[in-house]
Amino acid sequence: MASEEGEELSLEFTPTWVVAVVCFIIIFISLLVERCLHFGGKYLKKKEKKPLFEALQKVKEELMLLGFISLMLTVFQGAISKICISEKYVRRMLPCSLEDKEGSAAVATTEHVGKLRRLLSEAATSQSAYCASKHKVPFLSIEGLHHLHIFIFVLAVVHVIFSVLTVGFGGARIRQWKHWEDAIAKENYDTDQALRPAVTHVHDHAFIRDHFAGVGEKSSFIRWMHSFVKQFYGAVTKADYMTLRMGFIMTHCRGNRKFNFHKYMIRALEDDFKRVVGISWYLWLFVIIFLLLNVNGWHTYFWIAFIPFILLLAVGTKLEHVITELAHEVAEKHVAIEGDLVVKPSDEHFWFSRPGITLFLIHFILFQNAFEIAYFFWILVQYGFDSCIMGQVRYIVPRLIIGVIIQVLCSYSTLPLYAIVTQMGSNFKKAIFDEHVQAGILGWREKVKKKKGLKGMANGTTAAGTSTNGSTTTTTSIANIQMGRLGQQEKEGNEIQPSGT
Repeated sequence: MASEEGEELSLEFTPTWVVAVVCFIIIFISLLVERCLHFGGKYLKKKEKKPLFEALQKVKEELMLLGFISLMLTVFQGAISKICISEKYVRRMLPCSLEDKEGSAAVATTEHVGKLRRLLSEAATSQSAYCASKHKVPFLSIEGLHHLHIFIFVLAVVHVIFSVLTVGFGGARIRQWKHWEDAIAKENYDTDQALRPAVTHVHDHAFIRDHFAGVGEKSSFIRWMHSFVKQFYGAVTKADYMTLRMGFIMTHCRGNRKFNFHKYMIRALEDDFKRVVGISWYLWLFVIIFLLLNVNGWHTYFWIAFIPFILLLAVGTKLEHVITELAHEVAEKHVAIEGDLVVKPSDEHFWFSRPGITLFLIHFILFQNAFEIAYFFWILVQYGFDSCIMGQVRYIVPRLIIGVIIQVLCSYSTLPLYAIVTQMGSNFKKAIFDEHVQAGILGWREKVKKKKGLKGMANGTTAAGTSTNGSTTTTTSIANIQMGRLGQQEKEGNEIQPSGT
């Protein structure tokens, strides 16, 4: 038989039941995943979790992109493998030295090569013979394309899983603050006390004692060091929460002391999650750069493991320092305070006066950490622990430890800090409105714009229409300017400038 002679059978000579079983399994798994995502979306819409629903849609987009990449690699693998180049070009910038080639091939053959690997090797041999007839070598073998295909899939899946875990654990920690919000809501504000607020010394407040008194009152360096250390323990205390909450309310919601700040934070975090879970074009660019620099002897993947770690420490320190600076401002300007301690939120406390940069850095940190972990497991499964591309143990262990530290610290400290501290900017986010209110405001804005356009067309045709509709046009213009700002801020970063305090 042909199979006994080592020749592979095409579909023409493959039993129909084999083809049917394989197709059934692939289609069943695909439909199962699709249905799970569909019912998950319906559940989120039923629970009115629009931001999480949009994040799920983002995951679907990533899966569609992976499917397209898979299709491109499959369709063009033959054409790519037939691109031949001079042998001198493939001897440069190798992840493994040529001396390790034979040894690694033998290990792969005995430990990791199955039927699929043998088929790919035979196909690669065929393509090598095609290029050898031209005294050249393949630009990229079919086996190399297959490995790259698997790596891209593993990277995307690990990134989504790690993002979900980080936001899930971080959100769980933020929800622990709910009892603080409930305690504040249960307080009864006495009318006489509101009219005659008590006067207290500024240092009597726990918020000032924790972030100013004895903490670098005259030294900026000590304040930075205190912020660096504090991110590892008790990142947000009850005094921090109550003070930052009051500062936000007095700046953006004056008169509504019972505003549910905790619920607003959760909605804002869910809005940001849909940005974190995606893989933007610049992240794919980083992947390409890192793959390019994976040269034997450079230990690139060991050194780049420190990039997200250093960035995470910098972000956590900066967020803590924002709280310290808010306390420092109040303590320097006041000796005694009448009523509640109120801080003044401002974009000036953030890098380049842009709080949104923090979310960008967290996004990059999570992706880079997922890239490190995905790359490790891909090499472990594909080539084995002893592969030359894996590197030496003294470089592997620190990378894994750093990856775990990043994941835990980001979930436990940095993400909860981000959720509350970024509300201390000059703007508030659209999450301050309930979803129905957001939809109503933006829908009304679109109707006003459409009505204004129709009025303008009518005004251009008749002079009578101009005099009749003049006052209406003026009124709708004012409303359109106010609502236009809301729509524009939603597109630019989901932040809205307060009209005044």
